[in-house]
Amino acid sequence: MPGAVRVVFLGGLGEIGRNCAVVEHDDRLCVLDCGVMFPDPEMPGVDLVLPDFSYLRENADRVEAVVLTHGHEDHTGGLGFLLREIPAPVYGSALSLGLARSRIDDAGLSGVELVPVRDGERRRVGPFDLEFIPVTHSVPEGFATAFHTPQRVILH
Repeated sequence: MPGAVRVVFLGGLGEIGRNCAVVEHDDRLCVLDCGVMFPDPEMPGVDLVLPDFSYLRENADRVEAVVLTHGHEDHTGGLGFLLREIPAPVYGSALSLGLARSRIDDAGLSGVELVPVRDGERRRVGPFDLEFIPVTHSVPEGFATAFHTPQRVILH
């Protein structure tokens, strides 16, 4: 259906960590956060738990960008793992991008495009009309992200 919008959660629902969602519009995908979860005691030998990247692997050619809401590990810690498989520009505040840079460097990646955005900025990223709304959180420079779509606004 033309103008259809879909939201797919790859982690972060019903758990603390692995925050990762995808907004789909005009046959393009925008990844919203890419965090890790720390393992439970019942998971010996496991260091990190990642979002389920299956949907992104199957649709890698449609990924437009990754948007970070803030710099906590449960929102950025999986970024290096994702970008190894699916290269995409990463949008976020200067601080979020700085924190994410260490994850990207840890993954041995170079040439990743990091795009800083500012409080209140509205930007077109492919077919996505994004607005970055400043919020107060325990880490500075966090954003709520508004996706302005033909089906109304999706606010995360």
